[in-house]
Amino acid sequence: ASAAILAASLGLLVHAFPSPAGRVRATGVWGAFVSGGIALGPVVAGAVTDLADWRWAYGVLALATAVVAVLAPRALTESRSPRGGRPDLPGALTLGLALVALLAALTLGRDGWLRAPVGALLVTAAVLLAAFAAIERRTRTPMIDLTLLRRPLFLASTAGAFFTGLAVVALFSYVPTLVQHTMGVTAMGTAGLFVLWSGTSFVVALQARRLAGRVSPRHQLAAGFVLHAVAVATMLGAAGSGDWTRLLPGLVVSGAGSGLLNAALPLLAVDSVPTDRAAMGSGANNTSRYIGSAAGVALMIAVATSTGTTRHALDRGTNAVLVVSAALALAAAALLLVLRERRAPAAD
Repeated sequence: ASAAILAASLGLLVHAFPSPAGRVRATGVWGAFVSGGIALGPVVAGAVTDLADWRWAYGVLALATAVVAVLAPRALTESRSPRGGRPDLPGALTLGLALVALLAALTLGRDGWLRAPVGALLVTAAVLLAAFAAIERRTRTPMIDLTLLRRPLFLASTAGAFFTGLAVVALFSYVPTLVQHTMGVTAMGTAGLFVLWSGTSFVVALQARRLAGRVSPRHQLAAGFVLHAVAVATMLGAAGSGDWTRLLPGLVVSGAGSGLLNAALPLLAVDSVPTDRAAMGSGANNTSRYIGSAAGVALMIAVATSTGTTRHALDRGTNAVLVVSAALALAAAALLLVLRERRAPAAD
């Protein structure tokens, strides 16, 4: 359901806002509200849990979703691909199973990378990915047109989304748990603390449209990753100090970087593919983001707990996680600066 919402929503935006200026504005708002949801969700869930049984939090979210489902058909204009064709079910099945195998291997790998089940799962993932590539080359309406990988901007979009999940989303999915265990902050207090990060991201993503025409989405992504790397560097040692205020500058700076990422990623996802394939570009982008997120969380947990789960060990583990996240973000920035669109040769 989440995949359908994320992929279809950007496809609808391209249809509703065909002009470049309108698309920049719309994708910026889309990205901002991704940040807004991340900010609001934990606070609402924490508040409901404090007032009633924790199960009510799911009921509130279900009710909000139902309201959107009722209003959406009245507010949105349908768009259809001129290509037609049937859904690529074989491609979806092989890619889905490949990712399940890969993420299962990463999860089990925390208890030992050389064990037979981990190796078997990695081999299975590789075989299924090869099968997926073969299917995509032969089907008339592929889920992902592999020829698009020859486009540097499509690669930049996909890689940017992957590293956003791996370096940023994964970190801020796991660090709140570490904050509670190393600093003694309550769950609700941690949710409020991390609103500073996601709230800053919301504001910056809304304002990022003002950069259009002066800074390309690719350079916005690179700048966002650099800001995130600088931010997490300022957080080093915070867990051991026990002082949560040491996190505040880093949360603001990383929030600004995340705002640039969330504004540029949807725009690059739809601009890097032909207009009639906008939903496919969106789907590939969001798939990459969530592959990165799932793999990143497994990586962060493995790094954070590699020396044990005592308070002192988690202090060291938190620092290691921050260093890994910063290194991944800088690697992403360097890759994005390399993946620039090639210019056509000048005519004689």
